[in-house]
Amino acid sequence: MGRRSSSLVVILSILFVAMTAVCVTLLVLMFTTTHTGESIRRRNPPSPPPQNQPYLVGVGRADCTGPAADVPLMGYASTQQTAAGIHTRLYSRAFIIDDGSRRVVFVTADVGMISQRVRLEVLQVLQQKYGDVYRQDNVVLSGTHTHCGPGGYFQYTLFMISSGGFIKTSIQPLVDGIVKSIDRAHQNMRPGRIYRNQGELDHNSINRSPHSYLNNPEDERLRYKDNTDNQVLVLKFTDLDGDGIGMLSWFAVHAVSMNLTNRLVSSDNMGYASYLLEQDKNPGELPGQGGFVAGFSSSNLGDVSPNTRGPVCMNTGLPCDYLNSSCPVGGTNMCAAFGPGDDMFESTRIIGENIYRKAKELYATAVDEVTGSVQSAHQWVNMTDVSVQINDTHTVRTCKPALGHSFAAGTTDGGGALNFTQGAVEGDPFWDGIVGVLLGKPSNETKECHHPKPILFNTGEMNTPLPWHPQIVDVQIISIGSVAVVAVPGEMTTMSGRRLREAVKQELESEGAFRDTEVVIAGLSNVYTHYITTYEEYQVQRYEGASTIYGPHTLSAYLQKYRGLARAIAQDRVSELPVGPEPPFFTKNLVSLLPAASIDRKPDNTSFGEVLQQVYPVYRQGDVVSVTFVAGNPRHSGDIRDKTFVTVEILDNRTETWEVVHTDASWETRFHWLKGSNQQSNATIQWFIPPSAPSGSYRIRHFGHYKAWKGFQTVISPYEGSSDVFRVASSFYY
Repeated sequence: MGRRSSSLVVILSILFVAMTAVCVTLLVLMFTTTHTGESIRRRNPPSPPPQNQPYLVGVGRADCTGPAADVPLMGYASTQQTAAGIHTRLYSRAFIIDDGSRRVVFVTADVGMISQRVRLEVLQVLQQKYGDVYRQDNVVLSGTHTHCGPGGYFQYTLFMISSGGFIKTSIQPLVDGIVKSIDRAHQNMRPGRIYRNQGELDHNSINRSPHSYLNNPEDERLRYKDNTDNQVLVLKFTDLDGDGIGMLSWFAVHAVSMNLTNRLVSSDNMGYASYLLEQDKNPGELPGQGGFVAGFSSSNLGDVSPNTRGPVCMNTGLPCDYLNSSCPVGGTNMCAAFGPGDDMFESTRIIGENIYRKAKELYATAVDEVTGSVQSAHQWVNMTDVSVQINDTHTVRTCKPALGHSFAAGTTDGGGALNFTQGAVEGDPFWDGIVGVLLGKPSNETKECHHPKPILFNTGEMNTPLPWHPQIVDVQIISIGSVAVVAVPGEMTTMSGRRLREAVKQELESEGAFRDTEVVIAGLSNVYTHYITTYEEYQVQRYEGASTIYGPHTLSAYLQKYRGLARAIAQDRVSELPVGPEPPFFTKNLVSLLPAASIDRKPDNTSFGEVLQQVYPVYRQGDVVSVTFVAGNPRHSGDIRDKTFVTVEILDNRTETWEVVHTDASWETRFHWLKGSNQQSNATIQWFIPPSAPSGSYRIRHFGHYKAWKGFQTVISPYEGSSDVFRVASSFYY
């Protein structure tokens, strides 16, 4: 018993020692592991949370300037406003966003509006180049609404009448320029990020139809501080290193700072904003060059004017009549809005500069990254026959197109030439009789449908030589993460745009997939259908209501259609949307009303390009240099994209070579073409010397083409001319 007990003690002692050794070893191991882990963690700190998946983004810009002579400028519908030179060139700017599975394209072009014909031709070219990559559902084309771009790019009769018919030399540069901007954006695609920012730009616009706006419900108006939308939305595009590659912005204002007396091709205030930001971000580059692309797009600008001094009677200086914007002597033609500058060039500069500065500020402070999927939804809709259930008991519908009497009155930005006034809710027997004989009277059904609009032009029942107005229009939404762009085929008024934005936002966020959604209206997109007022504004029948061509329930129909698109996006059921009836692509009866340019003649003992009025020897910064040349018709230069009629050049004394510092795309230059008698013409070039111009030796050159007889046929030949060398100095005493 004692021996067994001794053995047990020995065994237990051995086990105790062994257990102690194991425990010590484990403690050492635990300490070592902990210490080593801390060392590893100190050497390799935890990675930050993974960033959002980048998009593929691409930006591109291309010249889309059309003929700079003879062609009617599109916007004011004035037969006397034909092109006669260049103030600034016109550009198309494209932005492509791809999330890896879906892609969208947004284009803003310096053009009055995108016509259905332009869109269809662009889509045809894109299909030939890229197959099904770029389609009607994922490509948005929007116009800045400049009223100083060449017309002639429509396939519907009313627009052809007001812009010289269907002019191939006008539509082709526009189509080619838009496609080229998309090509460049496509070629430049790279991983990148998008940031959004928004702010307010006050005192840069006024409502030109405040009487109509006041007819909207008071409780609705009280929700907003102004009768115009002053919001600026900016999308900032960067590469993965954070370097900026582009900016896209929307602001609601008419591009009519350049008024109807202007005859120079001009991108107006929105184009100038683009010009300024691109010059800022592409230092040392000529206009239209450099990798950074700045697009400024139109929005719900239907009743919004940049002429902030407001309308006055030009013959008295007194305010125009509030209700119908007319004057006691001179009627509507004498009532015009001006400002903020002393002339249209200064007003364009001020408005454009204000837009540029606000966008630049928002671009610099944009930190809210746009993330999420890219989607698009599109339908073609017959807008002449849309039924809308407005409550439990009433259904309304749209109408065949028609324009009211107040359409002919024009606006305070550009009045009509006859004795029509805004706010007309009764017809005029004199004009109704004349129009009825010439064009036919509207049916009772159409008159009742458009009530209270007194119909002047019954365009929906006029089809000779082609339909006068479109029936099939595009409705479209593209979304980039939490930003939804609503492409509207016309000019929405302030309140119409607000209602549409609110409706789309509600539908997108109803399913929970979208939060903090920013909805923006992209106006003048895809096809032009004039104006879109609210039902209440329509009752007043000012210009905008008279130009709401599908009747008083046009906005209700659009709200219904865009709600459907937004709902399909929110529910991921876009593929189930009916495509709708395709619009026509006319191939016959597209007639140009523009005669061929005649041969060019020159004064005896001169040659084309010879200087008729020479420069002075010395100028100071702030002066205006002017030189006049013997010229040919600019139409003889053909496709003028990526070319120039003008260069301002400085002499590099080190190399004895001339360097181009300005072209006809520059804000500082103006190219005036004057058609004289006996088929002779002159070109006067002005250079407004900026304060920043370095002192030195300069010259101004002019390039062009002339057409002359050679035997029994005409031949077009190039020419060029140069001014004398002149000095720019800070003082005349040097």
